[in-house]
Amino acid sequence: MSDTDRTEQESQRLIAVQQSAEFVELRKRFRAFAFPMTIVFLSWYLLYVLASGYARDFMGQELLGNINVGYVFGLLQFASTFLIAYLYERHMDNKVDPLAARVRESIERGDHR
Repeated sequence: MSDTDRTEQESQRLIAVQQSAEFVELRKRFRAFAFPMTIVFLSWYLLYVLASGYARDFMGQELLGNINVGYVFGLLQFASTFLIAYLYERHMDNKVDPLAARVRESIERGDHR
């Protein structure tokens, strides 16, 4: 068997994996978290940037001593980043990784030929 034949067989096997119900579900579970969370975070960040540029009076309001709304919003950007990372890890561990392991095992066994 030539290298070209092996490459063609491997390509066909990977296409079969990609079209399998398990792999489709794997992509669906990943996208169900990743896309909405990306939109939420980018919207939150854009709000921060726009408020910093156009709502200077609001962002400059002092809340506690010299701590103003802009400073709190900036710190909340960091907090939201860590929260999203935690939620991502939890989602992947509970919803995606077990299915990914099953897909990987089926590929290693050669179930998709």
